[in-house]
Amino acid sequence: MKLYHFPMSPNSRRVVAVLHHLQLECELETVDLSKGAQLQPEFLQLNPNHMIPALVDGDFVLWESNAIMQYLCTKVAHTELWPADSRVRADISRWQFWQTAHFGSACSVLIFEKVIKKFFMSAEADLQEVAKGEERFHRFAQVLEQHLKGRNWLVGEHATLADFSAGSFLDLAKLAEYPLAPYSEIPRWYNNLEQLPAWLSSAPSAFQ
Repeated sequence: MKLYHFPMSPNSRRVVAVLHHLQLECELETVDLSKGAQLQPEFLQLNPNHMIPALVDGDFVLWESNAIMQYLCTKVAHTELWPADSRVRADISRWQFWQTAHFGSACSVLIFEKVIKKFFMSAEADLQEVAKGEERFHRFAQVLEQHLKGRNWLVGEHATLADFSAGSFLDLAKLAEYPLAPYSEIPRWYNNLEQLPAWLSSAPSAFQ
């Protein structure tokens, strides 16, 4: 297998963490987004959306990080990241879809304005966009905060793909200046994720 990724990307980071957790052999190839490598013809043949990550497994090409994570879990006989129980899987998928549609998109506004512009575009953040991003962040952070009360993980008693998916955006919380001050459950939960060896080993070294 070969994974095309960009280490700083939350979408890439969670897939790499799953690879490490499952101890799967996979070649990693960096697609340098800062240099427009995702727009090159050879990468567009893998993912016409010009986004990372993309997984190649023989003649099978798969994009969308959450789909890749689920596929990787089928490579092992059993894993608590993606249990066989259909209701548990549906619950995990629910949080993965929620991350993609809501929480991740809110975080992405702040990442673009506070991180991408600063490090890769030498540009200032648009304060109106930041305000919109913060408003959206609070809307969905409140959902996450309430759900985590009395829980160590999003689904069940162990870390699952749900935690890897939603938690991946917390890695950039400080750099992107997420408005986390009103929340206590979210940082507590993310600290649990940070204790996992696979999460630690998947951290992008340039921003540790």
